[in-house]
Amino acid sequence: MSLFLVGMDVTIVNVALPSIGRELHSNMSGMQWIMDSYTLVVASFLLLAGSLSDRYGRRRTFQTGLTIFTLGSVLCSAAPSIGGLIAFRALQGLGASMLNPVALSIITNTFQDARARARAVGIWGAVSGISLALGPLLGGALTQTIGWRSIFWINAPIGVAAILLAARFVPESKAPHARRFDPVGQALVFTTLASLTYAIIEAPHAGWTAPRILGLLSLAVVSFASLLLYEPRRREPLLDLRFFRSVPFSGAVVIALCAFGCFASFLFLNALYLQQVRGLPAFRTGLYTLPLAAMIVLTAPFSGRLVGSRGPRPSLLIAGSAFLASALMLTQLSASTPLLYLLGSYVFFGIGLGMVNPAITNSAVSGMPRAQAGVAAAVASTGRQVGASLGVAVAGTVVAASQMRAQRTDFTPATHPIYWLMCGCASIVLLLGFASATRWAAESTQRVASLLDVAT
Repeated sequence: MSLFLVGMDVTIVNVALPSIGRELHSNMSGMQWIMDSYTLVVASFLLLAGSLSDRYGRRRTFQTGLTIFTLGSVLCSAAPSIGGLIAFRALQGLGASMLNPVALSIITNTFQDARARARAVGIWGAVSGISLALGPLLGGALTQTIGWRSIFWINAPIGVAAILLAARFVPESKAPHARRFDPVGQALVFTTLASLTYAIIEAPHAGWTAPRILGLLSLAVVSFASLLLYEPRRREPLLDLRFFRSVPFSGAVVIALCAFGCFASFLFLNALYLQQVRGLPAFRTGLYTLPLAAMIVLTAPFSGRLVGSRGPRPSLLIAGSAFLASALMLTQLSASTPLLYLLGSYVFFGIGLGMVNPAITNSAVSGMPRAQAGVAAAVASTGRQVGASLGVAVAGTVVAASQMRAQRTDFTPATHPIYWLMCGCASIVLLLGFASATRWAAESTQRVASLLDVAT
């Protein structure tokens, strides 16, 4: 139910973006911030949420996240301005940071057999497809009939029901030894992501050489370097850099960055393309995304079984190939692209996303000590959210810059550079999908697991 809430929230908001922009008088950067204020907070606090769940209990943290997310949704529905909506979306993000990685940790600790866990994760991931299927339809229908504010109302009854059901059915669990809090590391993570995202989004308007933008980029570099220097010195760091000595784990994080960067930029640009270029109403925009969602529903459980029986390589190779096919098709996008061609690109994209998600999750947690399950899951989920945040930021910025450079307002040609970038990301998924399943990669995971066990 938590994955359903979070997944539906993403697609509902994307479909409603043009309506929100018109009513609240928002430009491109404002619409980027509607999405990125959410994903930025999620990415920044996922690691802290994993640590909290290991220390205070996964069910307790999970219910707290549901409460904050539900409250944030209600406040979003009443936002008086674009600034208020961005702030309340950030509150939603704070709640969401305590949901999916904690839920995944609960699943990991409940299903201890590797094959059963892979299948459970596949079923869990299939809910993402269901939420993607319902999100655009509900979002389009509600936006057209009642108004965009109603898209946030639907989260309230689902959130309350999930809180009550978690109290009744979810067993409480904690890590045998939870890490201490790391406020300095947390501050460095947030500063790095926030300054980088802000610089990317605002650069087209302020200019890349503006003192403010250069200062933010410098701050991001300094914060990131400080994080790399500070964390290894702590006995119990927020981000244990030893995890990244595992080739499958590092590969999973990079693949998550690429795949979800592509996904977020695709959703953001596609909603604007269908409504502003093709002139479709919100509900028909939702209908157009059904092939993508249907493929996720069909392929995610299959990918979970495939990962359980043959490892992550086949799923990742299929995912990378499907992403590449979709991105290549979208590089030819125009205002008059035939419907079947457009829907075909959505089908390939849905196959890629459905196949990649269980493989990312399995690669991140497999071979790691169960005591570190919350942390490993949180780092993998952080990769997804950082990718989503940067995907929206880069997509909007590149489109705005392309339009300024060409001194024209044509939206569709300005999106082509993004789709070529997606081709590069798909190639990375293919390469890492092969490399992460080698014997050398498996041995690196065993060495990291031994290091973590000794430290514990």
